[in-house]
Amino acid sequence: MFQPRKLSIALCALFFTLSAQAAKLSIVIDDFGYRPVEENKVLQMPAAISVAVLPNAPHAREMATKAHQGGHEVLIHLPMAPLSKQPLEKDTLTPEMSSEEIARIIRDATGKVPFAVGLNNHMGSKMTSSLSGMQKVMQVLNQYNYYFLDSMTIGNSQSIPASQGTHVKVLKRRVFLDDSQNEASIREQFTRAVKLAQRDGYAIAIGHPHPTTVRVLQQMLPSLPGDITLVRPSQLLNEPLRQGKTPPTTDKSPAPKFRAPGVCKAKKQIPPVPPIRLFEILSESISHSPFIKTLMTLI
Repeated sequence: MFQPRKLSIALCALFFTLSAQAAKLSIVIDDFGYRPVEENKVLQMPAAISVAVLPNAPHAREMATKAHQGGHEVLIHLPMAPLSKQPLEKDTLTPEMSSEEIARIIRDATGKVPFAVGLNNHMGSKMTSSLSGMQKVMQVLNQYNYYFLDSMTIGNSQSIPASQGTHVKVLKRRVFLDDSQNEASIREQFTRAVKLAQRDGYAIAIGHPHPTTVRVLQQMLPSLPGDITLVRPSQLLNEPLRQGKTPPTTDKSPAPKFRAPGVCKAKKQIPPVPPIRLFEILSESISHSPFIKTLMTLI
């Protein structure tokens, strides 16, 4: 017998089940603490947009506090040594540093960036590619309740091997939104991040508070595909990647031609299904799933 209440419960359960399977996209905006005007525009975006704050930036504490108050996740954007020679931020981590010095720098950064729940690297191609250097970092982070978001500034980063034996969970950036500050390029990278999330289950994109990046995000975030959910990085810590199910195709040989077998014609007209029967069928189908059976025992 058709029972509207049970159908409503089943449909709600189905909705939440499908929502849990939606592709997840996490966006982190680095280099917070230097550009309050643009950064305040970022803080007007959905709360799922996260921010990474440079500890020694002049507005570090202010912007970290405002971000937290607005519901945004806060990370420490810790400077780490790059392979290239360029001016470095104060207290940039290097592989040669002692564990004690690294512990001091992270402790100081924790005090300067309140409400942080994670840490990611600013630059750092030299530091993150050093196993011994990153092992010292992970041993220190093991004393905190931080996750580590690897900005992946170099392909052979050692963050995951270095975290072995600790409780530190590691995430990896998939897309840089604004290596080029050209608006069309940022749009292209944003779309790429969405497609990676759809293919692999989730993706993390990193951008910066440049005016062009902010403008693109303001324009594109409201029109995200319906199967994409914006999430904070911490919501991905236990999320398995489905990467590899649809590897990129390198074979350039032409695809075999498909020939339709013809059109199937019904011998007699099929009577329309009454709307009430449609809901009965849907209800019966949903109610037989193990998830719904378990749910109904709890109601």
